[in-house]
Amino acid sequence: MSIALIKYLSEWGKRPSDKYREPGPVVTISREMGCPGKMLTDLLVQELNKKYRLKDELRWKWLAKEKILEIASARLNLPKEEIDYVFEAKRKGIMQEILESMSTKYYKSDKHIQNTVKNIIRSEASKGHVVILGRGGVAITRDIPRSLHIHLEASFEWRVIRVQEMYHFEPKEAEQYVREIDKKREEIRVYFGGKDTDYTRFDLTFNTMTLSVQEIVDIIIYAMEVRNLIV
Repeated sequence: MSIALIKYLSEWGKRPSDKYREPGPVVTISREMGCPGKMLTDLLVQELNKKYRLKDELRWKWLAKEKILEIASARLNLPKEEIDYVFEAKRKGIMQEILESMSTKYYKSDKHIQNTVKNIIRSEASKGHVVILGRGGVAITRDIPRSLHIHLEASFEWRVIRVQEMYHFEPKEAEQYVREIDKKREEIRVYFGGKDTDYTRFDLTFNTMTLSVQEIVDIIIYAMEVRNLIV
């Protein structure tokens, strides 16, 4: 056997391990209605990119709903509005499923759409340097070792007041809205992670009534450093 062939086979045997890269890092943020999730996610991404001056391919980004819908729409060959309902943890009725399956060649089942969205979120998270707000992120990425899962909470009364201020609701209207959205967000975590599983547990929980957005972001970044999620 020639020296060149021996060298080629030796290098070929190393390729799979050389190319392997552990999934992540990823941060997921879940919040109760009325907690400043969008503001906190936006500031976290800004602070990470400002503090660590990472190269373009390593810059942290926020995986927004619109990005997920765009990829899912292209992959499923369906309009975005026909996919959006999975983010509400909704399902088609049996009759709707039957009628759609008979009326269009582009029919996709609930399960197929749900799995596609789940796989997209998982794939983007695996690429790393991603922050996911909601979208069942904790359930979908919980088993990724290089991950950190955050939950934002506050007292019901405080959150109701914030919702009143944000949407100009009456007190009773705000209370009902907070309860409905809290329930819907829990349903989404179950929808993607299953019921009564450890896949919806969080690493850190913050009281947004007593901690500022900046303080929470600082603590999250410190936790990311301790967990070696920032390189």
